[in-house]
Amino acid sequence: MREAERISIVIPVLDEAENLPVLHDRLDAVLSTLPCTGEILFVDDGSSDGSDRVIRELSERDPRVRALFFTRNFGHERALTAGLDRATGDVVVIMDADLQDSPELIPELLEKWREGYDIVGARRSIRHGEGPVKKSAAYLFYRLMRRLAPWETPLDTGNFCLIDRQVAQAFRRCREWNRFVRVLLAWTGYRQTTVEFERSPRHAGRTKYGTRNQLGLAATSVVSYSLLPLRLIVATGLAVMAGSLAALAVMAVRALVGAPPSGLAFLGICILLMGGLQCLFLGVVGEHVGRTLMEAQRRPLYLIRDSVGFDDYGAESREEKADRGARLNP
Repeated sequence: MREAERISIVIPVLDEAENLPVLHDRLDAVLSTLPCTGEILFVDDGSSDGSDRVIRELSERDPRVRALFFTRNFGHERALTAGLDRATGDVVVIMDADLQDSPELIPELLEKWREGYDIVGARRSIRHGEGPVKKSAAYLFYRLMRRLAPWETPLDTGNFCLIDRQVAQAFRRCREWNRFVRVLLAWTGYRQTTVEFERSPRHAGRTKYGTRNQLGLAATSVVSYSLLPLRLIVATGLAVMAGSLAALAVMAVRALVGAPPSGLAFLGICILLMGGLQCLFLGVVGEHVGRTLMEAQRRPLYLIRDSVGFDDYGAESREEKADRGARLNP
């Protein structure tokens, strides 16, 4: 059975000043029971409520606390990426700062890792504090992703998980602009399992991940990690062609027997149908083209304004240096 000498806990932060002290106290209690050293790595994603000040105060009291501060809000997925770029543990735990992800579950995740699993996700058996609409949308989303992705993605699991250092190293090599961390982790193909838990309601404050963010993540999942939408366009085009040919055949037969169909209504319906399909298909293709353009621009995934606890490491990771070198020498 393998053992970890060091555990890293990566936590993206966006306006969570009220939650951070409580989160730190609970993490401190959990880490004190583990037979390994630990680090708590906060990534401040452009907070405006004083979260950066709270993080600095925590780092002054606890040398295990390290932090990165973005120049602006770059998004949850890029904040997770920055934390994983710099995590130094044999295992890395990813969790949110709102205390919906229970720190007390970490020992159970670590036990599964000891059994030989490289990715241990926390599966939400009960989702407290969420309405039926959000629960239903999440249920459908995970099952859609399961069918779209050509690799196995666990059901009903968010970003709360534990991963082996090898998984983190493999993830760091994925530098695409359109990111969905939990899908990229599953893409690595390492052995994975899940542990069920009851997801608590938010401790304080309001969620920063609204409907717009969720729809954007769903679009990224569908467009960036699957060719199925483009293949559906081809299939729909073939179906429309087949239907059109069948309709023409029926019209020809009726004309031959002396019963020509009413042309205006049929023509109008066909024009509306084809116009709607063309707009839909152009939108899907345009989404792919736009995301390809974003990848081709090769902009950095995030920019760091300041850091705490990286005296001998610097503000730029190896992956950022590689990205910069690729942009300068394409």
